[in-house]
Parts: sequence; structure tokens; C-alpha cells
Amino acid sequence: MDVKVRQGDSLWYYSQLFYMPLPLLLDSNRDMDVYSLQIGQSIKIPGFYVERYSIQKSDSLWSIANNRNMNVDALLLLNQDTSPSNLQVGQDILVPVRVTSPIERGQQAFTFSKLENTLNRLLEIYPFLKANTIGKSVDGLPIYEIVIGKGKKQVHFDGSFHANEWITTSLLLAFLNNYALSLTNGNPIRGISMLPIYQSVTLSIVPMVNPDGVNLVLDGPPAERKQQLIEMNKGSSDFSRWKANIRGVDLNNQYPAKWEVEKERKEEKSPAYRDYPGDAPLTEPEAIAMAELAKDRGFDRLLAFHTQGQEFYWGYEGLEPEESVQLAKMFERVSGYRSIRYVDSYAGYKDWFIKEFQKAGFTIEAGLGINPLPLSQFQNIYERVVGIILVTLYR
Repeated sequence: MDVKVRQGDSLWYYSQLFYMPLPLLLDSNRDMDVYSLQIGQSIKIPGFYVERYSIQKSDSLWSIANNRNMNVDALLLLNQDTSPSNLQVGQDILVPVRVTSPIERGQQAFTFSKLENTLNRLLEIYPFLKANTIGKSVDGLPIYEIVIGKGKKQVHFDGSFHANEWITTSLLLAFLNNYALSLTNGNPIRGISMLPIYQSVTLSIVPMVNPDGVNLVLDGPPAERKQQLIEMNKGSSDFSRWKANIRGVDLNNQYPAKWEVEKERKEEKSPAYRDYPGDAPLTEPEAIAMAELAKDRGFDRLLAFHTQGQEFYWGYEGLEPEESVQLAKMFERVSGYRSIRYVDSYAGYKDWFIKEFQKAGFTIEAGLGINPLPLSQFQNIYERVVGIILVTLYR
């Protein structure tokens, strides 16, 4: 919601008027000098949108404000050209409305276009979020990163490395929505106040690493690639089992962490719907973008979300830090998922992250069943993984 500055207004005053934490207002207007506001300048208020209200008989700005449990000056701020003593029946005024529920239902399948639309709506309602394009897919779709928070601790989450594990995008978008909503409404998540986390943690989320692959699984093949993709899919026109990117390379087998071992033992020796690690490490634009992101940001902790198995992996060649041991114990306790330190599988993003930085990295295998997991599992999966997320941010 945008408001126009009046004489004497300040962000501190707006924080009191709209019951909004001042740090969120500051970060929602980060591109301007917020300590020297100019009359008529447009200021973003997070967590609100504006709707029109038609004046009824006997209405006044004071009665409308009282009925909506708000300060009348919030109405005066949005209706600076309206005379409060001369309201006319049928006249339209602007009314601020606090967002009190998620803007998007999390329990749905997100194609790339749905993801993009949802991110745009989140950025509009919660302008303290930041969006970056960290790279592009094979077919030129942006790979988006959303950043929330301003703390020293750097944490990263990602989803949909594998195309038929698209439900992980839904999980991350649901958490992002709930986190932002918690901040603007002051409601804790599982008893944890999120504003101190916002102040102490910078959270990076890449909700869809493999947009081409997700679109293939959910919408089918583009006409110009259909025959080629069917051949890579072992002659099948059912792409629900597809894990790779659109070139038939498994993005989570693309990293220089015993890549040669995986290359040698993989059955697939050419592009396929799954398990082909490529001709060399880091040949695919999606994998390269994720590696460069980790190098640029220096993440302290990483959660890579996959499905399925109700377990998580967290070791690599003894290079994982001691804090990983304690985090794994807490993850197991809050989620009920099985903790597995070492697994005979390499070349994944988590493996490379631990090898490269000796920081805490985890692959979360959410849910149980056959990929793609049905949306009927969404709520159960979310309730389990949100505990892992909160521990990662809070501890």
C-alpha cells in the first residue's frame, strides 16, 4: 500500500499508525532517504492493501475508522483530498485493509508462470522482500531468489532441483508467505516471534531451481522439443517421472564432489529423464547459477528440499562441521524424519556445499511415496518440515 507524505509525517509515525514494526517500513523503502521525507513523496506500507468504500447514510470517517478498529488518521492519510466534514452518500473513499491470511493457497502445483505471479504479489504486499534473478534456465526462464531478513547469519533454502519434486516449491512459497504474514501481524510461528529472526538472519530462498523441468512435468512438452523429449523419456509421453532439466541432465548430479564416481556408476550414459550427470561437472546453467550464488553469499547453512523418504542427509567425507551433529538431532526430534549422516550418493548440491565451505548442509527428503507426491500430502509434509526450517533459522 502506498501513502503520500504530509507535513510532519515520519516512518516512525506510520509505524505507530499502522502497528507495523519500523524495520519493516525502513526495508520496504530502502531506495529512498527515509530520514528526510518530502511532502507528497510516496511511501510503501507493508502488509496492507487499499480498497474502495462507498459512503452510506450517517457515515463519518470516525465511525468508519471505529468500525474497522483503526485510527481515523489512517483514513485521513489515504484521503487527503476529501473533506471529512462534507462526506456525500455514494462518495467513494480509500480504506486501508490489513492482510491477515496468506495471499496464495500453498497446497497447489506451481508452474513457472504461477510462481512468477505469486512472487509478484508477495513483493507488492511485502516490499521488504527482495527479488533477484541469479541466472536463467536452458530455455531462458529466470531463476529467482527471494531474500528476507537483514541479519549477519546467512541461510539458504532451495526447491525443485528435480522436476517431479515440484511440491518442494509449494512448501517454500507457503513458508515465505507465512513468515511475511507473521512479521506484519506480530503473530508467532509455533510460539517463535519472527521479527528477531528477521533482524538476525538473512534468508535466501530459490523456490524453483529447474523451471523448464517443472513446466515439462506439469504442462507437458513444448511442441518444438516433443519428439526429442519423448526419446529421452524412454519413448513415453507421460512426463510425470521426469527429474532432469530440459536437456536431460540431472541437476543434483552436476557438482564437483565425487562427480567422477557418480558418472562412472550411473546407468544413464546420455541425456535422459533422470540420473544422467552430464558430460562434466557444472555444464548446466541452472547448476552453475546455484554454485555461483553460494560462492557469492557465503551461506552459513543450507537446506536443499527434495522428495521423498521422510529422512534427511547431512554428511560428506567427514567435512561437515560439528554444528551439523546438533542440528541433525534437533531436526530428527521436531520432524520425526530419519537422520542419515552418510549415504552412498555424491555430486549433489549439498555434497558440494559441505566440501567447498565446510558449513552445515542438509538434503531434506520430504514426504513418502512415489514422486511426484500428491498434494493431499502437502499439509502433513509442511507441518513436519516447518520445524526443521525454524530450527535452522532460530538455533
